[in-house]
Amino acid sequence: MLARQRQEEIAELVRQHGSIRVGALTERFGVSHMTIRRDLESLARRGHLDKVHGGAVTPEHGSTAEPAFREKRSREVAAKEAIAAEAARLVAPGCAVALTAGTTTWTLARYLLDVPDITVVTNSVRAAHTLHTHRRQKQTVVLTGGVRTPSDALVGPVTAAALASLHVDVLFMGVHGMDARKGFSTPNLEEAETDRAMCRSARRVVVLADHTKWDTTGLATIAPLETADLLITDSGIDGHGREVLERGVGELTVVEPARPPRPAAPVPPTDAPIEGVRT
Repeated sequence: MLARQRQEEIAELVRQHGSIRVGALTERFGVSHMTIRRDLESLARRGHLDKVHGGAVTPEHGSTAEPAFREKRSREVAAKEAIAAEAARLVAPGCAVALTAGTTTWTLARYLLDVPDITVVTNSVRAAHTLHTHRRQKQTVVLTGGVRTPSDALVGPVTAAALASLHVDVLFMGVHGMDARKGFSTPNLEEAETDRAMCRSARRVVVLADHTKWDTTGLATIAPLETADLLITDSGIDGHGREVLERGVGELTVVEPARPPRPAAPVPPTDAPIEGVRT
């Protein structure tokens, strides 16, 4: 395969999945790590992707770019499901929990539908709608007011005022990026302030972040890594990232995303001839 053809396929894979690992690309194309890195560098120069440690992600055109909820929810779906399932195990009946906005916390909201007698405080329009509309148990859902962002978060002084008097057992926080020096970050200044207010309201802070958030930085730091009492990520995290996070956060849990089932063999039409039998 020509280098240009390979690079076109790589760009398409990143567009489809939101991110890709160098190791996965070397296996797919049967070339060396160095060849793939050169491909990624070429594609990054042309603006087709952003090169990150160990792979590449869809380009976000600067630290203030904030993808819409609809765009983000289709990325790393299996990882988010595995992270949310693990996080849900921490919630018992009678708990007061908080959810920040984001697609991973929205996924967690769906796992909480069957947990009875919980109070959920959230600034996520999507999470509140899911819990209010589909809950199957007695629950209390508190949606903060505020100004709506592209990621369907409510932020601003109204949100901060609502959070100031609340106290929850555990906060589940989604983040845009995490970095050894810059900590957890987001592209939105007001969302960073809202997330900090939620951290102050919680006895325990649990960060939910798939591996693509590692080595990514938004405009505003929410909090340093040590703010997280627990961080749940997926097995796509590279060795360096895992090492840094194990030192930086209180506790690190790494989950294994479910692999999609292999497609079944096509079933021949009923009138198709059977091999070896004359018709």
